[in-house]
Amino acid sequence: MARFPGRSWAPSDPGAAGSTSSSRSTGTVADSPGGRPHGRHQRSRTARPAPARGRSVAGQVFALQVVVVLLLVVAAVVALVVQSRNDARQEATNRSVAVAQTFAHSPGIVAALRSPDPTALLQPSAQSARINAHVDFIVVVDTDGIRLTHPNPDRIGHKVIGNYQPALNGQVVIEQVQGTIGSLVQAIVPVQAPNGQVVGAVAAGITIANVSSASERQLPVVLGAAAAGLALATGGTALISRRLKRQTRGLGPAEMTRMYEHHAAVLHSVREGVLIIGEDGRLLLCNDEARRLLGLPPDAEGRPLTELGLEPAPLELLADGRTVTDEMVLAGERLLAVNVRPTDRDGGPPGSVATLRDSTELLALSGRAEVAQRRLRLLYDAGVTVGSTLDVTRTAEELAQVTVGRFADIVTVDLTDEVLEGDEPPSGRTVLRMRRTALASVRDDVPFYPVGTVLEVAPSTPLAGALNSGLPGVEPRLAEAAGWREQDPEAAARVLAYGVHSLVRVPLKARGVLLGIARFWRSEREEPFEEEDLALAEELVAHAAVCVDNARRYTREHAMAVTLQHSLLPRSLPEQNALEVAHRYLPAQAGVGGDWYDLIPLPGARVALVVGDVVGHGLHAAATMGRLRTAIHNFSTLDLPPDELLGHLDELVNRIDLEESATGGSGAVTGATCLYLIYDPVARRCTVASAGHPPPALVRPDGSVVFPELPTGPPLGLAVLPFETVELEVAEDSRLVLYTDGLVEDRERDIDEGLELLRAALAGPLRTPEQTCADVLGALLPTRPQDDIALLVARTRGLPEGQVAEWEVPSDPAAVAGVRAAVAERLERWGLAEAAFVTELILSELVTNAIRYGTGPIKVRLLLDRALICEVSDGSSTSPHLRYAATTDEGGRGLFLVAQFADRWGTRYTATGKVIWTEQPLE
Repeated sequence: MARFPGRSWAPSDPGAAGSTSSSRSTGTVADSPGGRPHGRHQRSRTARPAPARGRSVAGQVFALQVVVVLLLVVAAVVALVVQSRNDARQEATNRSVAVAQTFAHSPGIVAALRSPDPTALLQPSAQSARINAHVDFIVVVDTDGIRLTHPNPDRIGHKVIGNYQPALNGQVVIEQVQGTIGSLVQAIVPVQAPNGQVVGAVAAGITIANVSSASERQLPVVLGAAAAGLALATGGTALISRRLKRQTRGLGPAEMTRMYEHHAAVLHSVREGVLIIGEDGRLLLCNDEARRLLGLPPDAEGRPLTELGLEPAPLELLADGRTVTDEMVLAGERLLAVNVRPTDRDGGPPGSVATLRDSTELLALSGRAEVAQRRLRLLYDAGVTVGSTLDVTRTAEELAQVTVGRFADIVTVDLTDEVLEGDEPPSGRTVLRMRRTALASVRDDVPFYPVGTVLEVAPSTPLAGALNSGLPGVEPRLAEAAGWREQDPEAAARVLAYGVHSLVRVPLKARGVLLGIARFWRSEREEPFEEEDLALAEELVAHAAVCVDNARRYTREHAMAVTLQHSLLPRSLPEQNALEVAHRYLPAQAGVGGDWYDLIPLPGARVALVVGDVVGHGLHAAATMGRLRTAIHNFSTLDLPPDELLGHLDELVNRIDLEESATGGSGAVTGATCLYLIYDPVARRCTVASAGHPPPALVRPDGSVVFPELPTGPPLGLAVLPFETVELEVAEDSRLVLYTDGLVEDRERDIDEGLELLRAALAGPLRTPEQTCADVLGALLPTRPQDDIALLVARTRGLPEGQVAEWEVPSDPAAVAGVRAAVAERLERWGLAEAAFVTELILSELVTNAIRYGTGPIKVRLLLDRALICEVSDGSSTSPHLRYAATTDEGGRGLFLVAQFADRWGTRYTATGKVIWTEQPLE
């Protein structure tokens, strides 16, 4: 049915939209002629074309199409006439309401109504709007019902006739009246000020005849469309007929019948089952192959799938209707590959088509392929897992863990003691003793020797034969084999009673060396081991044997490096009274390194603390550390200041590098740091110099922690300028903490963060050096140290003033007697009167030499420590030398006598001269 444009003119105001009934009135607001109606032509649908020949099916269809078109045209004309009247009235109503509302809400109308001459302002705009909107009249009235505008100016100023009072109350009034110009529809709309007050009303109307004339003019269009439809149907039918002939290649009914017969023959002769299933789950079509594969009854077509006796798996796939691609299902003893596709994808009938392919022969092949895939996956996992660490025991455990449950139910790995200790297994000897290294099982109650058990191999058993020959072996049925029971008959009986029924044994052999044997047992699986399993076991064990041998070699080299390092580090620190010392050394997990620490007693009750680090790990780093530590001991006997000692050490490192470069070796020192500190318990001062090493931590007696600012020089071997020395005042009961960078720096934190953690660990109340070491390591030790850690904690002590005596000696030989007397008196006060004679003799010789060969000032100092120390200092830098005097010489025997009576003696240089010292035991 045609749709007239009047239906799209729906009023926007809710009141207007709701006013659909007509209101009868005896008067009209206006009776002037209105505008013209608007509308769109109806467009009818064309019928499907039919062929020209009436006798054919296409001709009959064409005739039917003609009849249908004619009936539709007649119905359309009748409906158009009936509906045009209703649409005309509705169109007039909609247009009147729309025009009235539009003019009532137009800008300036409220101001015009309140102006002194509303007509002068509103009449022109009302006439223009009437002409443009194609309505018969637009009349504006005031609140008293007086016309202010009208198409006929003579009627302006007269009272309106009609029911306008509801509009002044804010309502929209729609009326159908019989006026002088004919039947018309008028709408009265209130004009409201912004505050909601009604200041007037607007009436608009149009005659129904002007609207209905537009609808009646559509009848020729409908008849023309009908004629065009018939023409298009005729031409379309002819074109479609020609296209069908072209698509069927000119085949007639007989030819098409033969073609369908051939299709049916092909459908039933292919070796693939075909089923067409309807939307309701009924079987519509099936070929002979589908009947054979599924065992369908002769009357299967047309019956529901659930009544055909199908197996649950194929029934579920066929009845579900979902898309399936090569899904394997079992139907009786057949393995079927099923494909299901819907038939309504391209506009076809609802349902699905399924194809079945017999894949029973592929079942065995797929099973073997799956087994091969599992074995390849096991080999890959073993290659990734076994040998992840350089630990012999862990490698054996990894072999057992990766194969248990996937290849065997129980796995045992036995290795010789030499392999576990990292030694070279002796070649050419029968292995008669092994140790259980790894045991893995799918259950926990296995009746096998536990890990750590020593196995004595019986010479006549298959186990001994496999170890002697190095060849693998398989026992598919253990219950039928007797030789393996001779190893331990009671244990073999327990194994058989447990359910173990098959065994594969493969010796672990790498680089021509026999390391042990791996055995794989089955108890939960029913299938025994076969020759193919033996080949897989050989692959697994061959990889594991190489990993075990690598771990053994690493264990041997690591043990050698650790032994070398321990021999180079101090086994115990010498006893002394100046410091209470505790120390820790923790090697890195990656191997031995070049960190070291040392404590060296010096003359004058002083003590030297040393800590250093050689870059790198391994034997070379440990050997370099030993050379540097020995050099420091040698340089310390010269009693050099810290800066001079580090300078000599730097020269030594340079010489080592030159020697290695000249010989083409790879043992050059890539870097070494060192911190050298001398503590004097008499002066309570520290003298420190650093060669690229972190500064020491000083913990004061009040618990505060400071890191002294040191002029950190370059590492050893890279120095281009002299090292610098710093002196620090150290109160008694302070703690000096020396460490290597492995304690405060690693991959997860930088050195600044490590120093703050060290400060927090050291701060607090006083603790013993041992407790301090434990607290520091507990707070800073990484989970897996990547570098060596050396820690040295020393609590300072002072030498009491009562154990120190000092005199200044004039440059006069006569003063020697007074010094000897004062020394004898002090020794007697210390309870060392028996040592007075020897001490007087030593001091007499040293003071006389200082007066005769040295320069002032000359001082004598006695220190009572673990030994009696005598020191004579002067301002000269010349050092006396010990020599053997001839029988005719009058002098030269003084130092000889000093060396004979003193336990030790020597010379050290100071900033103002030199000091000659001697030590005498207190026994």
